[in-house]
Amino acid sequence: MAKRQKLLIVDDHAELRTLIKMTLEHSDYQLFEADSGESALQLVAETQPDVIILDVMMPGKIDGIEVCRQIKSNPATAATKVILLSAKGQKKDVQAGDDAGADAYFIKPFSPTSLLEAIQFTQNCR
Repeated sequence: MAKRQKLLIVDDHAELRTLIKMTLEHSDYQLFEADSGESALQLVAETQPDVIILDVMMPGKIDGIEVCRQIKSNPATAATKVILLSAKGQKKDVQAGDDAGADAYFIKPFSPTSLLEAIQFTQNCR
């Protein structure tokens, strides 16, 4: 039996985390949640997720771009798939996500179906 994939949802808005969880309710992911960049990095170290859905703009000292950069620059977590979510959709914003190593970048509001497809796609690229 294959082990369940771990997925971490990071967003400071509980409603959005709930929406994403509802989108994934029929999948076989083990879900984790964080509401800040700092708690996300702590959970990444503790749970070693396979996929992270990560908001770019969050309160605190560490935003989603920096979380992504730290995950991708650490050899222990570099293979973790990171999907960024942001209200910022200008070319420079998307480029910042690419530069940080993100595997995908979604602009809010986004289609839950498209997000699910991106999660499945990143898993098939392992």
